[in-house]
Amino acid sequence: MSQEDTAPKKTILILGASYAGISTAHYLLKHIIPKLPSPSSYHITLVSPSTHTICRPACPRALISDSFFDQSKLFVSIPLQFNHYPSSTFQFIQANATSLDTENRTTQSFPFYALIIAIGSSTPSPLLSLNSSPHTSLQSTWTTFRAALPSARHIVIGGGGPVGIETAGELGEYLNGRPGGWFTSSRKPSVKITVLCSADKILPVLRPALAQKGEGMLSRVGVTVLKSVSVVSVTPEFAGRSPDSNGLTSKARIGLSNGEMIDADLYIPATGTVPNTAFLPKDLLVGDADLRVRTNPQTFRVEGTHERIYSIGDCSSAFRPAVHNILAGIPVLCKNIGKDLRAAAAEGKAGEGEADTQFKEDTREMQLVPIGRSAGVGAAMGWAVPGWMVWLIKGRDYWVWTTGRLWSGRQWG
Repeated sequence: MSQEDTAPKKTILILGASYAGISTAHYLLKHIIPKLPSPSSYHITLVSPSTHTICRPACPRALISDSFFDQSKLFVSIPLQFNHYPSSTFQFIQANATSLDTENRTTQSFPFYALIIAIGSSTPSPLLSLNSSPHTSLQSTWTTFRAALPSARHIVIGGGGPVGIETAGELGEYLNGRPGGWFTSSRKPSVKITVLCSADKILPVLRPALAQKGEGMLSRVGVTVLKSVSVVSVTPEFAGRSPDSNGLTSKARIGLSNGEMIDADLYIPATGTVPNTAFLPKDLLVGDADLRVRTNPQTFRVEGTHERIYSIGDCSSAFRPAVHNILAGIPVLCKNIGKDLRAAAAEGKAGEGEADTQFKEDTREMQLVPIGRSAGVGAAMGWAVPGWMVWLIKGRDYWVWTTGRLWSGRQWG
């Protein structure tokens, strides 16, 4: 046995195991670590609260019924995606990260040589994400919600972004019928669904014409949109936010910014996400009002901290949260990690003449929003796309068709 094999491993610790964390682990294992000096001296540890990952964009449809998706493809075992790598190079640990000491380079009991913060974000509704919980908690939450659906006569969704609109469209079609079938816009819907939007239009990323088109599609499945109003109070305050049955399916009285009150049998808050950064030192964050990790948008290095600490994904300030941005950023992040590891291995001599790999966010209009199981609006690379293309790319199964290659690492060669 060589001295290299018996020396302590240099741990590359990845916190978070969704799109960003899993992809980073695969890319490092496939393309970066094998090319480092003494590759066997490095070890990747991937940490996540759940043993399974999920295609989170599918939640607006998946929360309604298990019949819409193959559950073995929707929820995927994380350890199984890495079982082809030697245990000497990779391990998965199910745990919640609760502390980070950048000075001593530890998080809880996990020391690290390099750290990638990819802990993502949580949704205000427990229906729409794992929210730092085991996958079985999300499944249980869906079961509770489904039991309450038959008796609901008014569902209120807070938020006019893509998740709120997709959820409204899925529920509208499921409860009121598909447009062109037995339900039409002239027929009173069986269940009233109201979307509350604080802006003057839904879907802020998309141009007004596409937002207006989407609003018309919603009306055909019994969804009413109230614009330029925000939620100022919810009674009881835990309604729609607590995963237990008392909160998740509690009737709610919702106070609006225009002074009106709305009563809901079910309330789904879908107003964006909150980064899972509560345990991080405040000096790593953008600020009190922006809880994302302060990240260099070209290199993904965390700014104002110690060396070899990086961040990517929804918890990072590097770009607008979107899967396509994450996937475009992974090679850049990993190449910069490789550069830094080579420099450290040579005590700064290697990599001195090596330029950073630079990331540039594609800021063109890009978002696909299914509205029900056969319609939708969207744009790609600045171009509006027809509804059938929204269905073909995303609407038929909310990207689940793409995740097999991603979770397994085949995405990265």
